[in-house]
Amino acid sequence: MDTETQKPAPNKTTVFLRRGFSTLLLWAVVATIFWSMIPAAYLGLVGVLVMISTLEYFRMLRAAEVKCFPRFGMILALAYCGLAYMHFLRGEGDIPPMLDAAAIFIAVTGAFTLQLRYSIKGIEALLAVAANVLGFLYIAWLFNFAARISFVLPGEGAVPGAFVLLWLIAVTKFTDMGAYITGSLFGKHKMIPHISPGKTWEGFLGAIFFAQLAACGIYALIPEKLAALDSWPHVIALGFLLAVLAVIGDLAESVVKRSLHAKDSGNMLPGIGGGLDLIDSICFTAPALYFYLVWLLPALS
Repeated sequence: MDTETQKPAPNKTTVFLRRGFSTLLLWAVVATIFWSMIPAAYLGLVGVLVMISTLEYFRMLRAAEVKCFPRFGMILALAYCGLAYMHFLRGEGDIPPMLDAAAIFIAVTGAFTLQLRYSIKGIEALLAVAANVLGFLYIAWLFNFAARISFVLPGEGAVPGAFVLLWLIAVTKFTDMGAYITGSLFGKHKMIPHISPGKTWEGFLGAIFFAQLAACGIYALIPEKLAALDSWPHVIALGFLLAVLAVIGDLAESVVKRSLHAKDSGNMLPGIGGGLDLIDSICFTAPALYFYLVWLLPALS
């Protein structure tokens, strides 16, 4: 008989303090890299988070006994980041579409090729291929839009989109913080309990409010640094759009974790979890901001 006792779950105050400490530490790291304006530092942070999160993703798959090809997934993520960052450091503009297309092609064909070594056991083979392709698209491809924002948008200095990236991170994290604080204090009506029992509609409204607070507040302070956002109507529209996508991004990771019976993606950050817990919302908000500013905004002008 197993007599091992489980540790009691930490109370809300302890969780809040741990989360607060991790948040302050993260902002200190982000602020240091931001003020350095060193391109390699920006890309290094994005790349490290991609690799940590990809590793966590495959560890969760393995822990849930889901067949996958982690070495292939890690090598592909590393190669994609390396080639993309060399492009940025040379000042050659956006990631070439051919690099994106080739990476996705290799993700699909590589996973199928590796699966050929094993016999077919029902749907297991398709899940193995799908899990690997999803890992690349969800983490390495989506999160690297943060790097694209840093180097593709017009601006000054070695990292022209630095202030827009800072604005994006602030809006996204204020959304998370607003949902957490408002939901903890006033949350009563469950939002989507079959995915995330802690999410409430009160928290969602708090997320929208805090997102607008960050979006409009920062734009009011440094409008000249955020000229890429164009004007107040776009700032307000983006604040709302990014808040909704940040919540969806958080819930998307909940789908992954609940499917794999994992509480957190890792334990890198007390009160927050792992790298994927940190970037889940940005994986959805960074591409949306990029598409809005690079494609939609010029079309509306």
